[in-house]
Amino acid sequence: MEASSSSSSSSAPPPPPPSIPASGVWADASPLLAAACRDLEDGELVHGENFSLFGAMSALEIMDPKMDSGIEKSGYYSVEEAIEDGFAPVPLSLDRTLDIQRTLDVMDHLFSCEATWHKGHTLAQTVFTCIYLMRMERTSSHAILNSFCRILRATCYAVVSVVSTARTHEEEDLFTMSFGLPLRDEGDEKCLSILNSVEETVLNPCRTILIWKRITAELCYADYHFYHVVTCLRKPHGRGLELARKHVASCLAELSLMLKSRDFLRSQSNNTSQQGDEATTASGVCPVGFDASLNSRLLSPAPPRAVKIVSWSDAIRYYEKLLHDLDIICSSPLDLVLENVLHFVVQFQKSVPDLVPRAFLQTLLVQDGKLYGRDLPCDVISRALSLPDIIGDKEFQMNEFVVQLGQLVINLLKILCTNTAWQRRKLGKSLQDWSTISIQLELALKREFGETRNVLPHENMCMRVSKQLLVWTQEHTYWVAYRFLILGFELDLYSPSEYCMVYWYMYVVLMKLIEQMQLRILASARRKGKKKKDHSKDSSRDTAFPSSCLLLQCHVLLSEGLSMMLAALRNESNSFQSPSIFNSEQERFIQHFDLLQKARLPEHITYYSFRESASHAFIADLTKYNFFKEIQKIIPSLRGSFASEPEKLAEIRQIEQVAEHNRIALNIISQVGAGDPSLRVSFEFTHHPHFAVAVVKRS
Repeated sequence: MEASSSSSSSSAPPPPPPSIPASGVWADASPLLAAACRDLEDGELVHGENFSLFGAMSALEIMDPKMDSGIEKSGYYSVEEAIEDGFAPVPLSLDRTLDIQRTLDVMDHLFSCEATWHKGHTLAQTVFTCIYLMRMERTSSHAILNSFCRILRATCYAVVSVVSTARTHEEEDLFTMSFGLPLRDEGDEKCLSILNSVEETVLNPCRTILIWKRITAELCYADYHFYHVVTCLRKPHGRGLELARKHVASCLAELSLMLKSRDFLRSQSNNTSQQGDEATTASGVCPVGFDASLNSRLLSPAPPRAVKIVSWSDAIRYYEKLLHDLDIICSSPLDLVLENVLHFVVQFQKSVPDLVPRAFLQTLLVQDGKLYGRDLPCDVISRALSLPDIIGDKEFQMNEFVVQLGQLVINLLKILCTNTAWQRRKLGKSLQDWSTISIQLELALKREFGETRNVLPHENMCMRVSKQLLVWTQEHTYWVAYRFLILGFELDLYSPSEYCMVYWYMYVVLMKLIEQMQLRILASARRKGKKKKDHSKDSSRDTAFPSSCLLLQCHVLLSEGLSMMLAALRNESNSFQSPSIFNSEQERFIQHFDLLQKARLPEHITYYSFRESASHAFIADLTKYNFFKEIQKIIPSLRGSFASEPEKLAEIRQIEQVAEHNRIALNIISQVGAGDPSLRVSFEFTHHPHFAVAVVKRS
């Protein structure tokens, strides 16, 4: 044995694996890794030919219960086994009071499971971990539990239908999968009548008892009002919005009653087996009849991973936000003017709504390929062109460009209803389509009518429609491009060293956007002036449009001012420059704006255009023409124009604060000198999500 061991120890080491070439030269990678650590900030990744984000996301996180499929499972292997073992008894207890308490715990936990499912997990790992829901026929003798489970299942089916129709579930691809679970049954359409019967025969005689009032509140929320909200929102043409809003108010009232009962229920519970705020029931007692690993074998597309059910308190907060988001949707004015619709959706997204309300918004906006299920896309475009004469015109509707633009409008509305990351990704991909149609329209216009771009008073209807259609297309192309750029701030895609190029590109895009908007307004004003003799009265009625241009002009001035301030700091103090061994500034420029460059938005704009513009920026020149001071001159007129629009007034206030703080910071930098080594300048988003504020300190 000793001879054997000594011979084995003295033998040559095993050859390297085939994947490593024998002739390869090994080098110490420590300096490279150390440089990467110094260069990268939180949230940034190294990207190489053999290391990508996909590869990093595909890696297995050991001991993470959401990712590691090797963690040991426990529990029953079938529903029948759990039932035979008495894991889900019916009734839940022979003692009437204890039976009601346990029933309430089951309802509370299902309430938390439903919220967890809404967050992007599967039905199999959340709602359908309940054995009572898996075998509904067993609960037929338990009226309260049966009615609750039945209407909960019907609500889940309705939500799945809406999300599947909206196709926003691509973000959480497991959301709509039922894995063959009993999501629908023949008797589910009678769930409301069953609930009414239970209320009359069981709940009404006991409404004065507090615990029964609590059960009534939960039944009324989950079983009645919320189900009505879902069904009313699904009605075509927005006909159920008013009724849905009434049920939303009732839901919020019942949620308030549920929250108030928590202390009482905990005082009635002898043992609280769950920890405080992490409890999935109001009483803190672990419910009976749930097994998290019951459906693990059904999850073929995904590993049988564990899911952490959100706490009951978090579920309450989630549903309160969900209902507030749905209330905003219910208050939609059903405006058929595209610009107003886009503004409504963008404002709605500022509250960062979850998947379910965004799905309901999309199904409201787009029904059967029409806006609100009423207006064809071609009619929406003709209304946006301020040409009511062509609404319903068959030749206009069948025009190839109009058909393609109609499809882009519908796709744009759908894209704006996705989450921020998906929205930016899809907007970037759609830029090429918008740009291509714009170029094709311009070429067709030149072939037919020559080089003239301005709308002339003597031109015929065909020429006028073609020119206004081109202007409208280019305006919305740059609107999409601007939306694409500002979403990068919300996703923290830009580092401080890149703010200069980002604001410069925003300035260039905004200049094109405002140019096209002014052309559209001018064409519309000329058309109105042709119909009416009193031009002065007509122009005074159009003050809302110039106000929109003035608001955009504030964005232009902020973008240009911030870009030039950052460029001046780079030139005079060498700050906001982070040379990297991994990629140059030009490569980062391409990474951020490649989709815009491919779409030629705008034309003849390259990295060298940015470098040329930035190289001539100095603090002394900025103080002579103070962009931020110019904004403060525009603000008073904007306040008067948007006096009746609180959202616009709030945005104007944000812009004013950014301009004021940056004006003061610019004056301080000018007085001290940008090259002063004791000067420290940083940029923070304290007043506006997209426009930074300079913070100046002395060390």
